[in-house]
Amino acid sequence: DLYFVVIEPKFKMSTSYRKLLTAFIVVLGLVLAFLSGYVLRSHLTNQQFSLLEEAHSILQKYALEEPPLSPILERGMIRGMLQTFGDPYTVYVEPIQTELTADSLQGRYGGIGVEFGQDQDGYWILYPFPNSPAANAGIQKADRLVAVDGVEILPETPLDAIQAAIRGPVGETVLVKVLRMPEDSPLEYTLKREDIPIPSLTWHLAGPEPSVGVIKATFMAASTADEILQVVADLQARGATHFILDLRNNGGGLLEAGVDTARLFLAQGEVMQQHYRNQRIETFVVNHPGPLVDLPLAVLINHGTGSAAEIVAGALKAHKRAPLIGEPSYGKTTLQLIFDLPDGSSMHVTSGRWWIPNLDSTLDESGIQPDIFIPQDPENPEAIIQAAITLLVGSE
Repeated sequence: DLYFVVIEPKFKMSTSYRKLLTAFIVVLGLVLAFLSGYVLRSHLTNQQFSLLEEAHSILQKYALEEPPLSPILERGMIRGMLQTFGDPYTVYVEPIQTELTADSLQGRYGGIGVEFGQDQDGYWILYPFPNSPAANAGIQKADRLVAVDGVEILPETPLDAIQAAIRGPVGETVLVKVLRMPEDSPLEYTLKREDIPIPSLTWHLAGPEPSVGVIKATFMAASTADEILQVVADLQARGATHFILDLRNNGGGLLEAGVDTARLFLAQGEVMQQHYRNQRIETFVVNHPGPLVDLPLAVLINHGTGSAAEIVAGALKAHKRAPLIGEPSYGKTTLQLIFDLPDGSSMHVTSGRWWIPNLDSTLDESGIQPDIFIPQDPENPEAIIQAAITLLVGSE
């Protein structure tokens, strides 16, 4: 810390001059304090990463090939740093994947409403959704995508790069150039992005028993609980009275989405608990009976059922709300915080753990155990569905 002593002068100063001199000394002190802190911090940083600085200097001076550009080099350094943790869930995510992952977790994105495919020559082709910006503008099924905002699209262009280029803020425009076969005529469309949902569910009536509705959750997004309510209503309108919630190979997603989904089916009690470093344990409870609390239900799980999907399955099992059928779940009980970095990339850092009270197994050792064990049969993949149908309909 810096201290300043003001000595009373022998001559008289005016009040305004004295105030001006005092203000100048205060400002000078702040500037000097900032500079000394900056120099000290730089010195400590250089000491802390002196080995890295020396290695970087050697690479710049002696490498035969020109070193990668700074952003690429920095990303490699971050990956190497995180690998030393030995934690498979503490990871660095590139900008494109960060954007696409965020879209999936939110269950929507700003886009033009197309699916992608590849023709026999490997070129990317478009399949517009009905009533989407692409369809309404005139893009047709199997139009070949040539460029996005002036950037050429080739067969070797990664799909995630194409998706990231087309997506963006709702209301902004994107220039899409296509070729239409067999005329091979180039066409350009300036499309305004709209809010496009990413469904986390698929659903259908069970073929052998139309009174059973099958809901397949592929990931746990912010929209999943609302989607389930809409899907149940649709299946009920088509005659379904019993339901199968298929969580097989659902690797999870947002923790809150798992909690909200479990709450749909529970009347009361605790859903799960979590604990972050240096924080108190937080308990998630059911505040009022869920709208689907009386819905006849069975849940399918396997080793691919993880994270937020395990919260749903585990909470329903702990409350004896629905039987679990299939194989033990994955057993992922860690929590990751996502930190966005200035270049659009992100770091996912394991920062806590979660567990389900009153569950009769230790999740991170053996996963959630099914009530009815049925191993996956590649030759008869519908066997587990049939078992759930028999359990539901045959129990009446």
